[in-house]
Amino acid sequence: MSILVIVRHGQSVYNLENRFTGTIDVALSEKGIEEARQAGRKLQGYLFAQAFTSVLERAKHTLELILEELGETGIEIHTDKALNERNYGDLQGLNKDETRLKYGDDLFNTWRRSFTVAPPNGESLQNTASRVIPFYLSQIQPELTGDNKILIVAHGNSLRALIMYLENLSPEEIVVTEIATGVPRIYALDDNLKLLSVTNL
Repeated sequence: MSILVIVRHGQSVYNLENRFTGTIDVALSEKGIEEARQAGRKLQGYLFAQAFTSVLERAKHTLELILEELGETGIEIHTDKALNERNYGDLQGLNKDETRLKYGDDLFNTWRRSFTVAPPNGESLQNTASRVIPFYLSQIQPELTGDNKILIVAHGNSLRALIMYLENLSPEEIVVTEIATGVPRIYALDDNLKLLSVTNL
């Protein structure tokens, strides 16, 4: 049985300020730093073969803090933009409440939660999935052999795209799936990579 663990980065400064973050490279908040450390404490006993993360600082820092808590700072780490957060285009940096007021609930919710509709000059969740899933299949899945344990630290939407694939969810199901910051999600897979169980720590 192999284990895949995914973790959304800890709270970022823009999460705290209720802003669309996307590909803007912002730091973790103080709460986010503690969430990352807490994730590491929850994962005590897991010995990871490799770890994967995005090129954005909030994810890389979260991974660093988790590995510090685990005493696994020497493991192989792969960093790739395929795991970056969804690009929110013209919405990036804007306050979500102010954006909702300006454009109305319907358009705001479509931009934020539609699977196929992208915000202006940004990516849809479908676009995000089109880079995340091929990367998972080519770079991560082949490492899930034997009793290997693999850790991915990434972002709300890049992980949502991966969850859609791993759990065989529909577009309607995935757009209402919430992923809390700093909460490890554990996938147990059999030798044929069939999903055995999903657990949040």
